[in-house]
Amino acid sequence: MEKFQVLLVEDNPDDEFLALRALRKQGIDNVVVAHDGEEALARLLGSGSPEGGGVFLEPAFILLDLKLPKINGIEVLTALRGNERTRRVPVIVISSSREETDLKCCRELDVLSCLTKPVDGKEIVGILEKAGLFDTPPS
Repeated sequence: MEKFQVLLVEDNPDDEFLALRALRKQGIDNVVVAHDGEEALARLLGSGSPEGGGVFLEPAFILLDLKLPKINGIEVLTALRGNERTRRVPVIVISSSREETDLKCCRELDVLSCLTKPVDGKEIVGILEKAGLFDTPPS
């Protein structure tokens, strides 16, 4: 699972901890964290990560909070869908928001799913399996 990289975009340290733990329990441990929308877009579209020599992230999927500082999740999604390189990157939205306008925007921006926090790793893997993006290793 080492090449299977995930970008988690989450500003709340407690939710970040819970999401990372949920993913690790499912065998997903190559997770890069961005703490706001600006950092996420820099890693995906802009300058790339300084430690990566400016190399852009190419995650297998993105877990994206909607309520972010600097640039919110809807704006991040809009930018990703407007860029040829990131247009098809699978995104799962994780949020405490159940606002219908947010959910409608997410559907229009072609997210795989909108999940309520806290993150459930089995649910994420189920969504990825259904989309053909994840194969659970045999037990």
